[in-house]
Amino acid sequence: MPWQKKIRFLIGQPIGISFANGQGTSGILCNAYDGQLYILEYLYQSQFALKHYDYQTIQDINPFPNCQ
Repeated sequence: MPWQKKIRFLIGQPIGISFANGQGTSGILCNAYDGQLYILEYLYQSQFALKHYDYQTIQDINPFPNCQ
């Protein structure tokens, strides 16, 4: 399934993002509009940042697995 079709099922969920450049990040998928994903990422201590990534830079997104 193309990653864009996964978006509506993953809003509010923790996801991993792999970028076309080989890097990746993770966080909670907060929203998606205007060709951008909005992700709440942990920085350090009690600080978080809402970051946005252009669809053009994303290779895939995946939900976190359940804990065993």
